[in-house]
Amino acid sequence: MLFYYFKNKKELYHYLVEFSLDTILSEFFDKIDMNETDFIERLRQIARIKFEFNKRYPNVLSFLANIFIKEESDISRDLKQRHEKVMQMGYSMLYENIDTTLFRSDVDPEKAFKLIRWSIEGYQNELINHFKQQNLVTTNMDPYWDEFYDYLEVLKTIYYTDRKE
Repeated sequence: MLFYYFKNKKELYHYLVEFSLDTILSEFFDKIDMNETDFIERLRQIARIKFEFNKRYPNVLSFLANIFIKEESDISRDLKQRHEKVMQMGYSMLYENIDTTLFRSDVDPEKAFKLIRWSIEGYQNELINHFKQQNLVTTNMDPYWDEFYDYLEVLKTIYYTDRKE
């Protein structure tokens, strides 16, 4: 029945890549508020959107990662270029329109961006490993979000100017 809609596996594969990219654009990127100029607050927002996205579409990001990290040769040049555009769009959404005056004057904003991003990715990877054997549907995520928000506040304390003014 599947091949009633697709001529072969390669066509199905390409359709799934297209679907995944379209879904990222419409269900992930379109939900990011680009008016937020505080880098850490934007990361907070993106983390929440990504979590919701992964709950709704649990295999999309890992599917694309498997394909493009392994540089599958069966993927058309057009799809590779489209993937690259989506990746560039994601990075620009992360760093575009950021108020760098929030950073301490003795900290290079570009280095702070990387260190903050690495910190959050490390925390994310720690949680992924922690949750691998658990059912996320039944897990109360509130304590983990609270902990994540606490870490974001620590990052603000480290990298931002004194915000008590």
